[in-house]
Amino acid sequence: MGNPIVRRIAVTAASSALVLLTACGSVTELTKQQVARSETAVTQAQTTVGTSEAGAMELQQAKQTLAQAHQALDKRDDKQAQRLAAVAELDAQLAVSKSQSAASRKAADELLASIKTLKSEGDRNAVINNK
Repeated sequence: MGNPIVRRIAVTAASSALVLLTACGSVTELTKQQVARSETAVTQAQTTVGTSEAGAMELQQAKQTLAQAHQALDKRDDKQAQRLAAVAELDAQLAVSKSQSAASRKAADELLASIKTLKSEGDRNAVINNK
């Protein structure tokens, strides 16, 4: 490789290969931030769902997917880590929504039961007062 042109081509090719290998094996800051956001979403979902059955399956799925995102980070698989982190965040949001929906449904049922009880008492008082 005494020829300067051949040497320059070889160096350029080697540099390009190194850049490609580095790009394939690196994780962007954006991906790290996505995984961190997902981790926060899963933690918040866990607090919201608590011991409730509503949203428990989705929360479990979010935890598993987040663990897979961390594994992809460890393997320096940027695209996979980012995709899994996004899915984990969505699963966590779904868990929260299901839990809140169930809590709202329970509160509405309790309110309806209270109204029914009050109505029954009112009807009974009306009958007693009419005697």
